[in-house]
Amino acid sequence: MARPQDKATLIAQSQEYYDRLINLIESFSPTEQAGTFPFDDRDRNLRDVLIHLYEWHQMYLTWVHKNYDEGISAKFLPEPYTMKMTPELNQLFWQQHQETSLEAAKKLLAESHQAVMAEFDRFSDEELFTKKYFPWTGTTSLGSYSVSAASSHYDWAWKKIRKYQKTLK
Repeated sequence: MARPQDKATLIAQSQEYYDRLINLIESFSPTEQAGTFPFDDRDRNLRDVLIHLYEWHQMYLTWVHKNYDEGISAKFLPEPYTMKMTPELNQLFWQQHQETSLEAAKKLLAESHQAVMAEFDRFSDEELFTKKYFPWTGTTSLGSYSVSAASSHYDWAWKKIRKYQKTLK
């Protein structure tokens, strides 16, 4: 499916991809859900993938809240991280959640998904998809960040989990 270019498509595709991801996970037995991926990767299990999505939701929500609601100039990534340092940031998220259960990760993601969807809903098409509409989005649009935080990230997670599913057969 094409990358969303309007609010309605952003919301519909994000929900569709989230549902597809959750349905895939729920199709696994409890043993499969608790399994370890047999391939080399930062994310070693379903919890790790879901926590990754949750933490990126948190960054998106914090960034929008600080810039839009509080008028505080904030970058998307927390200090001192830059886009070149996202592997290190992702590793930090991974480390912080090694004691988080899969059930807790599912709940955290469900809650953050709803919060992200509510954020999308409060902006207009123009606010979401006009490049440079907000000075804090730099040269791109809020919608571009929104797609990355939801539908495209859900698709990434779905593909990773499908890779795991193929090893179960």
